[in-house]
Amino acid sequence: MTEKVKVLLNDKAWARWLALILVALMMFFAYMFVDVMSPLQELIQTQRGWEPEAFGYYAGAEYILNVFGFLIIAGIILDKMGIRFTGILSASVMFIGACIKLYAISDWFQGTAFDLWLSSWWTTMPGSAKLAAFGFMIFGCGCEMAGITVSKTLAKWFEGHEMALAMGLEMALARVGVFAIFSISPRLADWFGPNDRTVVIPVAFCTALLLIGLICYIVFTFMDTRLDNEIKSERQASSAPEEDEEFKASDVGKILSSKLFWVIAMLCVLYYSAIFPFQRYATNMLQCNLGMTAEAAADIFRWFPIGAAMLTPALGYYLDRFGKGASMLIAGAVLMIACHLTFALVLPAYPSTAVAFTAIIVLGISFSLVPASLWPSVPKIMDKRYLGSAYSLIFWVQNIGLALFPILIGKVLQASNPGVTDPLKYNYTVPMLLFASLGVLAFFFGIWLKVLNAKHHYGLEEPNIKSKTVDEVEVEEADV
Repeated sequence: MTEKVKVLLNDKAWARWLALILVALMMFFAYMFVDVMSPLQELIQTQRGWEPEAFGYYAGAEYILNVFGFLIIAGIILDKMGIRFTGILSASVMFIGACIKLYAISDWFQGTAFDLWLSSWWTTMPGSAKLAAFGFMIFGCGCEMAGITVSKTLAKWFEGHEMALAMGLEMALARVGVFAIFSISPRLADWFGPNDRTVVIPVAFCTALLLIGLICYIVFTFMDTRLDNEIKSERQASSAPEEDEEFKASDVGKILSSKLFWVIAMLCVLYYSAIFPFQRYATNMLQCNLGMTAEAAADIFRWFPIGAAMLTPALGYYLDRFGKGASMLIAGAVLMIACHLTFALVLPAYPSTAVAFTAIIVLGISFSLVPASLWPSVPKIMDKRYLGSAYSLIFWVQNIGLALFPILIGKVLQASNPGVTDPLKYNYTVPMLLFASLGVLAFFFGIWLKVLNAKHHYGLEEPNIKSKTVDEVEVEEADV
């Protein structure tokens, strides 16, 4: 007689997919807030006096505290305190940071003694930009902590199941958040009419959504508590020992001493530094090259995340069943290089909406190839007990690039356009070439990763779902 095994909550399809929806909604709203002001660069410059350099400092501020060690602490908190505590903490921190940023750009702050004091020193950044950057910094701590928490959550709930597909769907929903905010942010800014445009309404709207995301994650914690109780009960019934050793701070050293970790981390920072900082400037770049309004430019760029959203789950499905993760990383880097070279050299010479739209869609395909294969590869090379710290350290390295590159782009944009004060007259050739150079470096790190995988057999080219043995099929049939 075939022994019947106990079905855990995450073995039930409806439960693990519901868990995915709840945690993914938190990240969906977070990604909306990240880019809520990206289509409004021209408006924030004319209304609040944020020059490109100031906007670059603001954009890079999201990652500053993470670079200076917070993300490493976040990973330790995650491995020590678990996904429930860390998820609620991260969502709460995001909401607090968003409220600070909302106050900074509101009319309530303008002209106050605090505003005048902030504006009196380091005049490169107005007082509103300084306080908004501080709020964005706080938000960024919560956002990156939430990112590693969601990654570990999906690794837990989809272990032995459709892990790459789940991670792909979570990232796809986040990309839809970018599409949504590029679609509605310029329109929300026109809420009171074209003559009374404001950045306050879009930021307030996304701040409210972050509160809803916090509520969604709280609901998820009840499901996760039940799953942990079931796992504990099963172990007690079978007298099985705990699967994993307790996380130790010394494990951080083991991660940092891994060559493979650094190859993946460098590939990650190079690739993402050519994507997220680009999103901050993409709308204005299209305005300057095509001579269109912010709303029209945002309507073109919004299709970038949709390309990623449509393909990432399909690529995750393919990765689960057929593998080829390292090869996907290389292909994504090649496509990214081609797109940024198009923005740098082709679009200024041939200002065509069709060229811009095509390059945006191809960049979206590139953005689906890399994340779909990168994040599910980490559990293959890192021990489960310090998986949260491994993700946090990769995010930490990534945040160094994400903090510095928007600042660099802002400085380069201003330096390569001497005397230009009209935000619709900038030449973006040099910044786009810098983005393309990151893609070239990412391509070589992808090749290196594939060589290491072929030599040491890490399984990065292998599928996540293994073929079942006859005995495993019998157990499943008995369970049904």
